[in-house]
Amino acid sequence: MEKNSIHNDNEYFLADWIEGKISAEEFKKYVSEEDFIAYNKLQKGIALYEQLEAPLDHTFEKIQKKIAAKKETKKPKVRKLNLNWAISIAASIVLFIGIYNMIGTNTVLINTTIGEHKSIALLDKSVVFLNSNSEISYDKKRWNKEREVKLKGEAYFKVQKGSTFTVITDMGSVTVLGTQFNVIAKKDYFDVVCYEGKVKVKNNKNSFILTPGKAVRILNGEIKETDKITQHAPTWILGESSFRSVPLKYVIDALEDQYKINFDRKLIDESIIYTGSFSNKNLDIALASVFKATGIKYKKANNKTIVLSK
Repeated sequence: MEKNSIHNDNEYFLADWIEGKISAEEFKKYVSEEDFIAYNKLQKGIALYEQLEAPLDHTFEKIQKKIAAKKETKKPKVRKLNLNWAISIAASIVLFIGIYNMIGTNTVLINTTIGEHKSIALLDKSVVFLNSNSEISYDKKRWNKEREVKLKGEAYFKVQKGSTFTVITDMGSVTVLGTQFNVIAKKDYFDVVCYEGKVKVKNNKNSFILTPGKAVRILNGEIKETDKITQHAPTWILGESSFRSVPLKYVIDALEDQYKINFDRKLIDESIIYTGSFSNKNLDIALASVFKATGIKYKKANNKTIVLSK
């Protein structure tokens, strides 16, 4: 009975304290220290709960009105933003698909590095022999309608008979129906030799028809036609690069294309005309073939540079 009486008293004083009828100091007199700490935590928890619940009880309607008002004011802006975003994404997807179809699936690109040669079979069984440091590309989707190959560098073509076959370069184009020919297209040096059949060479100003053994060269804007080419194919595909009355500059460029080497040319005259050949397989023999014939001294500064002098 005594315990029940004490318990009831505690509840009575607890109720008065929570309602604010007695102070914390007064309430502390009627309970133990341990109970007071526990009741104090409970009282703080009730206050926190009331604070958390208060907006739901008293301002819920106001909050709903504010949310509705914000939705009304933002609705047109959001719809416009989403529309622009969707259009941008759609345009990006279309652009991406277009680029992918153009580059990723249709255009075939083949190139060679310094000293590398490749033979490439085209879709019509024509064959391209690609010299070092050169590049060809073509559109395989349009191939049956338009046989076109873009060239940078040097290549020898053996073209199967059929529709018009065109080699496009920055300096001019070469058109054939079925033949064998070699094309050099490098900056200001454009050279075409016909070995079999008939070749039409065209640039911005002129047009030429080449038959077997004839050639045309455009060098620094000057056009020169030659004939009596006795070879049946360019010598470079057999491992030797040959030149007919070419400024030394282009011969040195060809050496750099075949070998991983650079030339310091500041002390020489690169306009010297050279006729001859050099090996594509042995650098020492190649250097001797070119520079001893032209009276130019050469010295290896390091593994990658050769200094030329008079």
